Amino acid sequence: MTDTEKLHYEDFTPGRRFDFLPKTISAEEIIEFASEFDPQPMHLSEEAGRDSILGGLSASGWHTSSIFMRMMIDTYVLRSASEGAPGIDLMQWRKPVLAGDTLAGHSTVEASRLMRSRPHLGIVTFQHELTNQRGQLVLSARNSIMMRLRQTVGISA
Repeated sequence: MTDTEKLHYEDFTPGRRFDFLPKTISAEEIIEFASEFDPQPMHLSEEAGRDSILGGLSASGWHTSSIFMRMMIDTYVLRSASEGAPGIDLMQWRKPVLAGDTLAGHSTVEASRLMRSRPHLGIVTFQHELTNQRGQLVLSARNSIMMRLRQTVGISA
């Protein structure tokens, strides 16, 4: 994909929505992620998960966040002139993600503004939601991404 074919700052208008493809979460991937990054019992064993307040083998919140990140990357970030993100403003894990759940969701452009210090970049702020197959909100997030402008002619610093 050439730079001219990519989505640029100008393409991220407030209200634009990017829908994620659904992903089913397996017990194996929950255990694999937890084994390396968050080895708490409810993320490693169905029995321990059932005995917890989560009700079954559940993905770590960090695993859910990583799944969300991959969905974002596959849906629009790799097709964009992204220059990275300055951080995350909000990340909430609202309901447990259990083995066998299918997650879907979207990112919506909340706002955009040009950067004074870097006239070739703009900041695009997104609101994100992931839901399970029952329509329950499992993740809510908000962050900004720095995007290159398609054209900087006539923009002053």
